[in-house]
This record gives sequence, C-alpha cells and structure tokens, in this order.
Amino acid sequence: MREDESVTLTALPEPRTPDPRSAPSLRWGVLGPGYIAREMAAALRDETGQVLQAVASRDLSRAQAFADDFGVHTAYGSYEELVADPAVDAVYVATPHSEHHAQSLLALGAGKPVLVEKAFTRNAAEAREVLFAAADKGLLALEAMWTRFLPGVDVVRQCLEQGLLGEVENVFADHGQPLFPNGPQRLSDPALAGGALLDLGIYPTSFASFALGGIESVTASGRLTDEGVDAEETILVTGRNGGHGLLHATMTSRTPTTASINGTEGRLELGDPDDPQNRWYAPSRVRFVSRDAGTELSWEPERREHGLHFEVCEAARCIDAGLTESPLLPAAETLRIMEVLDEVRSQVGVRYPGE
Repeated sequence: MREDESVTLTALPEPRTPDPRSAPSLRWGVLGPGYIAREMAAALRDETGQVLQAVASRDLSRAQAFADDFGVHTAYGSYEELVADPAVDAVYVATPHSEHHAQSLLALGAGKPVLVEKAFTRNAAEAREVLFAAADKGLLALEAMWTRFLPGVDVVRQCLEQGLLGEVENVFADHGQPLFPNGPQRLSDPALAGGALLDLGIYPTSFASFALGGIESVTASGRLTDEGVDAEETILVTGRNGGHGLLHATMTSRTPTTASINGTEGRLELGDPDDPQNRWYAPSRVRFVSRDAGTELSWEPERREHGLHFEVCEAARCIDAGLTESPLLPAAETLRIMEVLDEVRSQVGVRYPGE
C-alpha cells in the first residue's frame, strides 16, 4: 500500500469464503470418535448440509455412542469396515497423530479421499507417503488445519495479497493451554506422538508459514516432560519473504494465545488476551492498525461457537471438482510444515518410538 492510501482505507476486506451450506453434500465416515470428532460432528450438524454417514472405533460401544449422539447412520467396530462401506464418500481421520499415516493409507487404498486432522502425520516421511498415495490414486488428501479455512483468515489473506501491511517483517504467534499433566493421556505418551508441538505448536508454525510465504530456516529450544515428550517450545523462523517469526507453544500453562503480522505500513492482530472466547486460531476478531496508528479497523466473525466445518466444506468442494489438493492449503505446504516440525523436534530432542 502507498503511504497516501492508508488514510483512505475505511474497512477491511470481506471474506470470500463460500456459504458452508452451498458446498456439495458428501457422506462422511469418521475414524475415531474422540473430542475433536465430536466438535466436528456438532459443527457439521448445525452449519452444513454434509451427511455423517458412518463412524468407526476399535471399541464398537464408543462408535455407537457417537452415532447415537449425532445421528450417524452406521457405527463400526473396525476402521476396515468403515473404509469398505460403499455409502461413505470421504473419510475424516480424527485419531491420535500416531495413527494418521496408517489410517489415511487404509482409506486411500479403499478409494476414499481423506481429510486428516492436524498434525497431518507424525513426521514428514509419513506425510510424503500419504500425499504420494493420494496423488497416485487421484484422490484428495487434505490436512485439517482448520485455521487456514476460516473466513477471518481470508480477511488476513486479502490484506497480505493487497499489500495493506507493506513488507511483512515479523510474525508473533503463541498457543498455550494447561493440558498437562492433568489433560488427555495421549499428550503424555510418546507412542501416540504426544507433546505440545503436534497439538498446539503446529498452529503458530502453520500461521507463520502462511504469513511469511513459507519457512526457510528454524531455530528451536524447549523442555521435555519426564515421559520424553515436549512440554513447550520457542521457535524462531525465517520466511521466504525475508521476514521472521517468533512462535511459542506450551501445554503446561494458559498463555495470551494471540497472533500478529507486522509490516512496514501496519499490523494485523488476531485474538484478544482479555477474552478467552476470542482465540486467534479460531473464529476471532481481525484488527488492523496503520503504521502511524491513525487508522484502526476491525473485522468480527458472525459467530464463534463453530468453525471446524469450513475445512470439511472446502474438502467437499475440492472432491466434487476432482482436485487432489486445496489451493488454500496445498500438499507441498503441508509437507513443508511437517519438515519444519521434524526440525523443531530434532533440536528440542523429541523422538517417537518406531521412527
């Protein structure tokens, strides 16, 4: 943006995100009826025309309880049964990180496109296998990094595309929740690819890559739990556009959990540390402040209680169009982020069993 244009800006761009109810209606199979799958099911039920066709768990009673709660047509006691179901159009993989690789390959092998919870896999090698298998079969394999698909992030995307911030110089992003030691057991378990990074740290990492045009280099430090997973990490990245990012994640304390993109002509702020419902990685306020602080503009989401459905609707549109990746989160970007996470773990000292 030119200096004389900053005073004429009267509103932030409106998101271009299509109405979720306009997405082609697909019949979804859910692998893993845990917390995130329940959040997803509620969003799909309330906000879209997508169909929850089947759910699978190794414990049939858990699958049946999920089916009863969300009106799912069929419950299975094995993943193999679900991916073989001809009534299932696409599969949502919502199991622990350690299972994403095998279950994605299982679904792709059965001819089903997949939407795979973040982190996409445990490591980049597994991600390559899944993405190669999907491309080989002409099927979609999309990382369910929900932040990338939110309307507010499209507001940010347009601000970057239009140069409203000038040259992006730095990004700050933080994500801390008190999930250890009294939270989900899987976060403590190396065998389940536990730790802060794949659950929480991936958010600021993915956001920095988005804002900086990709990540070129990584320097990280952190501390481990007695079980050998990462309790927290601080990550310094250099972007392809020359900017830098300072990122932080922890599962031992609640942090401000805010983010900002800072440029030569202004900055964007996401989230609000004084409002726990205004989390930057979820549907949240986007605030622009010009370089001279003379212009302050905000965009607010219509609602904050849901947001996971946007990624499902993007996947449905891509599948309907015959695409093997989404332009909003291409396969190469997912793979590069997994490479960055691998490097962070290497520097911090985390290795999962079997790697």
